[in-house]
Amino acid sequence: MLLRELIERIRFWRTADRIGPDIPWTHWRLHFRSTQRALCQRRFRRFADSAEFRPGAYAVACSKIEIGERVIIRPGTMLLAHPGYEGPGIVIEDDVLIGSGVHIYNANHAFKDTSKPIIDQGHSPARTVTLRRGCWIGANVTILAGVDIGENAVIGAGSVVAKSIPAHVVAVGNPAQPLPTAS
Repeated sequence: MLLRELIERIRFWRTADRIGPDIPWTHWRLHFRSTQRALCQRRFRRFADSAEFRPGAYAVACSKIEIGERVIIRPGTMLLAHPGYEGPGIVIEDDVLIGSGVHIYNANHAFKDTSKPIIDQGHSPARTVTLRRGCWIGANVTILAGVDIGENAVIGAGSVVAKSIPAHVVAVGNPAQPLPTAS
């Protein structure tokens, strides 16, 4: 390993708009409440005093992510906001429960030309993802760009949410659909 490569890597770790196990310069700080809060409040667009970002979780484009009061981001969770997006890419309001292994994306790869590799087609426009107050996102849920999860809604474990879910419903499946309500 060249000294120059090491210096470049450390410079990236110190300045990257991301948090996670792949950024050891800051990841250790997530193990201690005081250093976790200071790091997250400096990196995120908004990070409430009672929020937690646990070791093993990832956030890309932290400056585009808002995390409300009493929200815990658990290990294995990925919050991926598009860095070039204007405004908040991911908004998690107060009192949202999020299981382990949840993935939230506010952008996706474009796929308009079947003759070209997807890696060469860029991205579709980014759209804000919002988790409204009091909703519950089960373990291993994937939430895609532009989705709004309504207040006090529940998303069942393992679901893929491609369209917005109204308030006060339980939604499950791939794609996630609200369950019928009992009459």
